[in-house]
Amino acid sequence: MLKGKTVVLGVTGGIACYKACELASLLVKQHADVQVIMTENACKLVTPVTFEQLTGNKALTDTFDRNFVHSVEHISVATRADMVIIAPATANIVAKLAHGIADDMLTTTVLACTCPKAIAPSMNTAMFENPVTQDNIKTLAGYGWEVIDPDSGRLACGAVGKGKLPSPERLLEACIHTLAHEKDMTGKKVLVTAGPTREALDPVRFLTNHSTGKMGYAIAKAAAGRGAEVTLVSGKVDLPKPSYVNTVDIVSAQDMYEAVMKYAGNADIIIKAAAVADYRPATVADNKIKKKDGDMSIHLERTTDILKELGQKKKDGQFLCGFSMETENMIENSRAKLTKKNLDMIAANNVKVEGAGFGTDTNVLTLITADSMTELPIMSKAEAADKLLDEINARMNR
Repeated sequence: MLKGKTVVLGVTGGIACYKACELASLLVKQHADVQVIMTENACKLVTPVTFEQLTGNKALTDTFDRNFVHSVEHISVATRADMVIIAPATANIVAKLAHGIADDMLTTTVLACTCPKAIAPSMNTAMFENPVTQDNIKTLAGYGWEVIDPDSGRLACGAVGKGKLPSPERLLEACIHTLAHEKDMTGKKVLVTAGPTREALDPVRFLTNHSTGKMGYAIAKAAAGRGAEVTLVSGKVDLPKPSYVNTVDIVSAQDMYEAVMKYAGNADIIIKAAAVADYRPATVADNKIKKKDGDMSIHLERTTDILKELGQKKKDGQFLCGFSMETENMIENSRAKLTKKNLDMIAANNVKVEGAGFGTDTNVLTLITADSMTELPIMSKAEAADKLLDEINARMNR
């Protein structure tokens, strides 16, 4: 996802700098060209050779390295950089960068960089919460830096509180969010639904389906990565909340209806990828239903058809995309749904096709509009999300 991108990874003398080694490795696995710049204190905790082995590039430590004196290396690196991320960032480096101090290889390079920049403060809780440090962080944010908030927990010094460097995966996510996509959806508001709903039968039982939410989450992350302001209305899933997305948790179909209607009016694009229950128990028992001899029947009633109501209330210029999961007559059933519910597009798949459906990391989508049909091959759900957004963008820009 980062092929052709140069990431400058600044490493400073915090005990968490060992995590920067894993971040460097993750960036390389995404095909980024990683240039590590270390402060003097960082070199006392992790050897530059470690980063050189991980990245294939010499780790820079000295502004006046004689090997680079004729090329003015810090300017050369700044010119090549597509992004700077400093992780971990000590209170000292935060203060220096906030006030334009350039007295080593890292600060002189960063001061010359015009690319996007991110910083991940990591330090003792009292140091992080000190008003001076907080003012410096706010100053950097005001200059356009993305500040990646530290995690809370037990720190190396023994204190418990905020100040832990986030996981390398979270730091990688910040890089991918910044670099992986052209920001061609900036200014657009996107509403996405994902996951299953749960319809209570009694205090311990509910009716649901096999949806894992992976497709909807992939769409939300892809839209955010392209610059959109994304709201994700999600049923109960075992997935981490995506960064850069406003996630609204719901349980039942009625919960989802209320949340979707709250945000739909301001959305430019609505993508309904959730598997919403069509029926729910007509009555919910106050206590656990006890087992009895013989069979049992459950009286069900219809839930509100959210997609149909969105189609009826669709405002001018708003793009409405639904999903259609079928087991037979996929094209015919999906086209009928497209018309009946006043959709602009429907993404159809057949759960009987290998690689499609619930619980997989891949999907096989057919994108259907009133005047076209695009059959996508099997691909990851992240790739399918991008193809879906490509098609929506193209149609909205016509």
